[in-house]
Amino acid sequence: MAGGPESRTRFLRTTGQHASIEPDAFTAGSYVLSIGGAEQSHVNLDRPEEIFYEYLRRIGHLVDLAAPGGHPVTALHLGAGALTLARYVQATRPGSVQYAVELERELLDFVLRQLPLPEGTQLQAIIGDARESLTRLDPALRFDVVILDIFSGPDAPEHLACSAFYREVRERLSPAGLLIVNVGDEPGLTLVRSQAAAMRQAMAHVAAVAEAGMFEGRYPGNIVLAGTQNPWPLEWTAELTARGPHPARVLAGVDLDPLADDRR
Repeated sequence: MAGGPESRTRFLRTTGQHASIEPDAFTAGSYVLSIGGAEQSHVNLDRPEEIFYEYLRRIGHLVDLAAPGGHPVTALHLGAGALTLARYVQATRPGSVQYAVELERELLDFVLRQLPLPEGTQLQAIIGDARESLTRLDPALRFDVVILDIFSGPDAPEHLACSAFYREVRERLSPAGLLIVNVGDEPGLTLVRSQAAAMRQAMAHVAAVAEAGMFEGRYPGNIVLAGTQNPWPLEWTAELTARGPHPARVLAGVDLDPLADDRR
């Protein structure tokens, strides 16, 4: 990691919080990004293809299915964090072209200085709001994968947590493009329900992937939503369930109906 101990903390002017990057005491070559004292991201510089957080591993599995193995993709990350998934895409799909949008300029600068991207990574960093930044990209640009990892709890930005935004993202996807949305939520899954319903208004098919117990809505955690413009492949359900982390469950089609009802 570049820099000494004195450089491991950075003040984020947009939120008024402090970000820190510290070595993972249990995994050599790994680091943890924390914001406001809460862990946000985990990066394994030595093995970027290995993802520590469970929900990010599920997103990685979805990216694996988005195109033939090893085939480069064009990816858009809305919410950069420590760029864990951007590193994963580069490690598993060399030659991919990636864009990362982050609201906090200081955070992105801090991460790139402390945890440099692997050599050969083609990533363009964009500072700004996720929805506004989408309009600044080349209108002809189409993405094979768009990953939205911003939502955490019930206070999600209204201009992003809506079907209108998802329709704008859909227009930037390639014909076989995949929209992946991580939703961190509280018991009851109010935000997950609203986002599943909103995505269904924009995408042809939507599925939900998570640890099986999360769908009971009894404790906080993450559920990953995936939207496609083509019918959801049944083999994807089997593959995602088999890959874990276990126990894994996938809801698609009519199985998603109860979760996509945000009137509860």
